[in-house]
Amino acid sequence: DKMTDGWIRALVETIHASPTQAVLYLSGGASQTLGWLMSVPGASNTVLEAVVPYSRMSMIQLLGKLPTQIASRQTAEEMALLAYNRALKLSKPGLPVLGVGFTGSLASTRPKLGEHRFHLSTRTSDRLLVSTVTFSKGLRTREQEERVSSHLLLKAIANACKVPATFVSELTESEVPDECEEHFDEDQELEQLISGQICFKLYPFSSETHASNTERKIILSGSFNPLHDGHLKLLEVAISICGDGYPCFEISAVNADKPPLTVSQIKERVKQFKQVGKTVIISNQPYFYKKAELFPGSTFVIGADTAARLINPKYYGGDYGKMLEILVGCKRTGCTFLVAGRNVDGVFKVLEDFDIPEELRDMFISIPAERFRMDISSTEIRKS
Repeated sequence: DKMTDGWIRALVETIHASPTQAVLYLSGGASQTLGWLMSVPGASNTVLEAVVPYSRMSMIQLLGKLPTQIASRQTAEEMALLAYNRALKLSKPGLPVLGVGFTGSLASTRPKLGEHRFHLSTRTSDRLLVSTVTFSKGLRTREQEERVSSHLLLKAIANACKVPATFVSELTESEVPDECEEHFDEDQELEQLISGQICFKLYPFSSETHASNTERKIILSGSFNPLHDGHLKLLEVAISICGDGYPCFEISAVNADKPPLTVSQIKERVKQFKQVGKTVIISNQPYFYKKAELFPGSTFVIGADTAARLINPKYYGGDYGKMLEILVGCKRTGCTFLVAGRNVDGVFKVLEDFDIPEELRDMFISIPAERFRMDISSTEIRKS
């Protein structure tokens, strides 16, 4: 079988040379795909994480619910979407990501009553593919079914990485894959974001290559309506204080107290960042403790007014204990807050003016007032 090994190795090398980063959730087959991907040098370019939720309990926890049927098209599609969202969180900012789901019911020790079939699904930012193959029973051993399903999954991964994969199909004429493919444009992707199907969308407008071998982001969140020089300057100062990290602006399409932004509003806001060549992320998490889960290990650049709200129990249902628990959770994900001085009710306030709970102190870092003062606000610009 040296021949097949040759083409597999060559294909995996091409996949590893592509920029796509993937998370794979595989159950009930195609385990060899993982072995092939991991054994060829360069695997860390491609594989962010691989999970094999093999037991029923493991699958229920992965999906967060009882699946109606574990080996089904729907489950494969749900696995791929979960994997895609997970890949977004783990990937290096700006690289294309891929979520892969596979679930199968192949030949086993006891003869099966049902069909031997598998379902695979790949999700990228603009495309969802779902494919089902039903094997002719009794034609292959479990090992052969495993190998054929692994070949087809590898081919689907290559395809999603935009890598040409030509190999002779080992399927018989009656085993044609039942495939369906959906393409998404930017508007549809933003709709999926607003509805919570996908967790964020990154627009890598920045041409500067920062130490971009880092997953750690330096994030300035806001509504940027409009984006102004103060914002740009603040992120610059943050970069000079933090050193390494991938600088980006972030807007939540979903608000805590207002209706969500519309697709056209989002695109209007995004346009501003394209004009100045700065990366922006659109998320659907208005709260910082949720942003911390979305962008683990990041530095959030905030104004003193936001810092004051973060440590005010009033915003946690008046519960000091709950506030601590949530913020300690942020701290555990490795997040830090870089705080800029800001006018609060007509008085210029800096981090040092606030009484920060002992356990949280090292999570907050002050931007010295002589380095930066935000005296201008988007609200005032809109009013004028």
